[in-house]
Amino acid sequence: MSDHTTADNTTAKKRLWNNTILIPVFAPAVIITLLLVIGTISNPELAGEAFSSTLAYITTTFGWFYMLAVAMFLIFIVMIAFSKWGSIKLGPDHSEPQYSFPAWFAMLFSAGYGIALLFFGVAEPVLHYAAPPAGAAETVDAAKQAMQIAFFHWGFHIWAIYGLVGLVLAYFSFRHGLPLSMRSALYPLIGDRIYGPIGHTVDVFAILGTLFGIATTLGLSVSQINAGLNYLWPSIPVNVTVQIIAIAVITSLALISVVAGLDKGVKNLSILNMALAVALMIFVFAVGPSIMILETFLQNTGSYLNNIVERTFNLQAYSRGDWIGNWTLFIFGWTIAWAPFVGLFIAKISRGRTIRQFVMGVMLVPTIFTFLWFSIFGDTALHLIMNEGYTSLITEVQNDTAIALFKLYERLPLTSIVSFITVILIITFFVTSSDSGSLVIDSLASGGAMQTPAWQRAFWAILEGVVASVLLLAGGLSALQTMTIASALPFSIIMIVAAIGMWRALVIEGHRDQSLLHPMQGTRHNTGNPTTAWKKRLAGIVNFPDKTQVEAFINGVALEAMQGLQQNMVEQGWTADVQADAEHGRVYIEIIKEGEADFIYEIRMREYARPSFAFPEMSRPGDAEEFYYRAEVFLRRGGQTYDVYGYDPQELIGDILDHFEKYLHFLHISPGSLPWNMAEHDEMLHDVPVEKPAT
Repeated sequence: MSDHTTADNTTAKKRLWNNTILIPVFAPAVIITLLLVIGTISNPELAGEAFSSTLAYITTTFGWFYMLAVAMFLIFIVMIAFSKWGSIKLGPDHSEPQYSFPAWFAMLFSAGYGIALLFFGVAEPVLHYAAPPAGAAETVDAAKQAMQIAFFHWGFHIWAIYGLVGLVLAYFSFRHGLPLSMRSALYPLIGDRIYGPIGHTVDVFAILGTLFGIATTLGLSVSQINAGLNYLWPSIPVNVTVQIIAIAVITSLALISVVAGLDKGVKNLSILNMALAVALMIFVFAVGPSIMILETFLQNTGSYLNNIVERTFNLQAYSRGDWIGNWTLFIFGWTIAWAPFVGLFIAKISRGRTIRQFVMGVMLVPTIFTFLWFSIFGDTALHLIMNEGYTSLITEVQNDTAIALFKLYERLPLTSIVSFITVILIITFFVTSSDSGSLVIDSLASGGAMQTPAWQRAFWAILEGVVASVLLLAGGLSALQTMTIASALPFSIIMIVAAIGMWRALVIEGHRDQSLLHPMQGTRHNTGNPTTAWKKRLAGIVNFPDKTQVEAFINGVALEAMQGLQQNMVEQGWTADVQADAEHGRVYIEIIKEGEADFIYEIRMREYARPSFAFPEMSRPGDAEEFYYRAEVFLRRGGQTYDVYGYDPQELIGDILDHFEKYLHFLHISPGSLPWNMAEHDEMLHDVPVEKPAT
């Protein structure tokens, strides 16, 4: 091995262990978390009392703010979807969705689900039926109210929270090349200062929210695992010790996953999760009161839509109690704390979709799935209580919420098998949540980097397990609730600021679109000799040039035209640069405006499948070219999907100046600027597109 190779390996190892950590984000997040852990361990009883008083204070003082914030998130995201901005793509103008609709919907199902639905699917309707926030308990009205409350807690509002964070992350990262991090949402408000202390602070709160949200999830899941194990094997007790052992074991499984980098394993595990969850749904639907489930699903969906406004703003202001804090505020706070995690996930799978497609998919598909889940499990439980005399289920769920699902199985066939499958499902959800959560937190702690050393992800996986264990020791579910609601408070403010940043960015986009309508000095087709212009236009429509022809055009006519324009721009006092990029088959001219996003006009060779009508014969010749090539125009905001092959130098310069004129008009009318770093997404052009007619 050469000295050079040895040096390279040493450098790679140093890079692996030197990390990608962004100290101003990593250090405060770790210090705050460790102080909490140490303080709780040193005096669990005092910590438990502190958590209880904190929860009561936040619920009483800021309950109204949480409800108002969530309502604003829902209104904002729906309004954006149906506005003129709904057609804006989460990526360059030329981008296409990475996943088909079925695949995308399937992945949306796996986001934000799992443990919550398994834990609350039976428990919440039963508990609301036994102790409704208003009216008499254990009546038909109480049953209706129980299901409507469950729908409200897990419906549009939840997905508006997830959707807002996902939309912000996807928009600023994929459309403007900013880091996949919450700080990017502030770019329209503070510009490059997002890379300073303000941006660091935002990411610290995002980390803390995600960390405590995951810790809450882990705490809920291990209590349910413990209940399931006790049900299957009564010799295993239900206590904190067993739950902490479960956290340690399952965190170890997640640790193996993150260290080994088993991306395919995690992906396959997620598919298994959804398959098992859907199988459980189908099983309970088939053996349960199927017709009643369908009827209640439709009725409760209608009631939910009819009462959504009233429930959104209902704080029980005239009847003070802790119901709102224990239920609505806890679930909304938990969701806000989880939002960076789930939002980043749905952002990553949504590149290339329009804002409208994103919002409709994120809001409708998971919500319908959730309503079906609660209808199948919740209404089956209520049916057993109201019609088959299984009233003991109420007491059992009240005594131990985690056992609700397993008690339901007692009245269904194949009880032991279904219970065992459910325990396995909870464990796999736990592992994937911990693994994915560690990845997201590590990305935030690394300034938006998605490729980080395994030991960093392992560190966060271990810390999640430690935090969950410590909070269980300090007071179980109430401590977890407190930290979730508390961590959600600052992050909800960040989400409001992010929405404002998104709004401002879209306003700037609107000014860009307006600049495209700015009258130009001329167009291609009204220049030159009118007797030959139509012939050139016809040739552009029916001609399907090969790779060599387009390469010659780009490196010849296009490059010469740009160089001629560059020379003249420099003489006029502008800074301009022309570059040829053989790797991507392109040439481009860049005109630099100090303090603004530079003007870039690029001509890039793209490959297309030759359309069937391009072959004059009835049957395609065996030696015919399968592809043809286009010299397409790209601007900073992405591909413009038109071909300039066959333009002469004067026509090319005219086209460049047309776009440059629009660029200057945009600078004149726009209240701000955005990066539009579309080079970040060149890989989206590597695949051969589908057949496209020549234009």
